Amino acid sequence: MISANDRRTLIGRALLYFGVWIVVDQSTTPSHLVVGVMASAIAAWVSLKLLSPTKGRVRLWALMLLLPRFLWQSLVAGLDVARRAFAPRLNLNPGFVRYPTQLPPGSARSAFELIASLTPGSVASDEGRDHIEFHCLDAGQPVQEQLAAEERAYAPALQERGHHG
Repeated sequence: MISANDRRTLIGRALLYFGVWIVVDQSTTPSHLVVGVMASAIAAWVSLKLLSPTKGRVRLWALMLLLPRFLWQSLVAGLDVARRAFAPRLNLNPGFVRYPTQLPPGSARSAFELIASLTPGSVASDEGRDHIEFHCLDAGQPVQEQLAAEERAYAPALQERGHHG
């Protein structure tokens, strides 16, 4: 038997997957929509089995308000990587930066890792109980400060259940 919490998670994931289906497929013909509904339901069920709900959650409306910031950071990150790639002499200082996070392991932290990977030239590569390790193209940059600013900006949208402050 599926719990009420799992049912809510299943429905939420199915709707999210269906939204992605609509964006990717770009078709509203009935046959495409039926396939999208079925694929979304199956994907949600599989995701529930592989990634069970955790106490962290993502507040989608609060996250949507941060969309302009997200798009700007994407542009800045893309330009920075392109600048480095096309520079006559690669200006790289690759390395790992350990970032202490306040977010508990779970979906909220995973969402932050995805968002924080937009910091120019960095991507989450590992995590521990109280930290996330990022691989950076230039470890000499103020990566921890940039990540702290991102965590502060996104923290209201990435909260633990029951935490409202």
